Amino acid sequence: MDTPSHRGLFVVFEGLDRSGKSTQSARLVRNLKDQGHQVRHISFPDRTTPIGQMINSYLKGQSQQEDHVIHLLFSANRWEAAESISHDIASGTTIVCDRYYYSGCVYSAAKENPSLSLEWARRPEEGLPRPDVCLFLDISPEKAAERGGFGHERYEQSEMQKRVRELFLRLRSSPDENDFVTVDAGQPADVVEKEVLQIVVKTRESIDAHRSSLRSVHA
Repeated sequence: MDTPSHRGLFVVFEGLDRSGKSTQSARLVRNLKDQGHQVRHISFPDRTTPIGQMINSYLKGQSQQEDHVIHLLFSANRWEAAESISHDIASGTTIVCDRYYYSGCVYSAAKENPSLSLEWARRPEEGLPRPDVCLFLDISPEKAAERGGFGHERYEQSEMQKRVRELFLRLRSSPDENDFVTVDAGQPADVVEKEVLQIVVKTRESIDAHRSSLRSVHA
């Protein structure tokens, strides 16, 4: 799909905790590399940076942060990577990303802080590189909770996950977020993998047909 004359794609995986994002993003990276494409795999939060280390401490319950402060730290963590994402895509490298600003917005809004709405949470993201496609791995909170490792971090609680899923559904129905494609994450992993690759191939074809440039998140 990618050649030196093409820009790279920006592919994002979103969904509840334990919906299979890490598994499917890694499989997509492997499939694209096997086809000879330049690919970089990233995830948010990036816990390797100073800001990311603060976020990691918070997520593991080792520190506390006011709701607006932690949301802005998550946003700043994405902004730290914005320039390198744009540069790599312009150079022909496809970026496969596990979580992006969509998660940042819905997880903050799910706390039900009256002064931290979904709309407020989205504003600091305006201007970030916008994905060509956001693959939403849809699964019920109950099914996600049955998967290994659930509950190890701050947000992995059933009620929180229910609110997060409701807000994801609201966000993806917005006309501003027309890059969402829903994939049934309750299917066998191999079936999800095949469906994901088909969607990415179609996205590549559409980008090439319209010679579309990388967009930015807008208001």
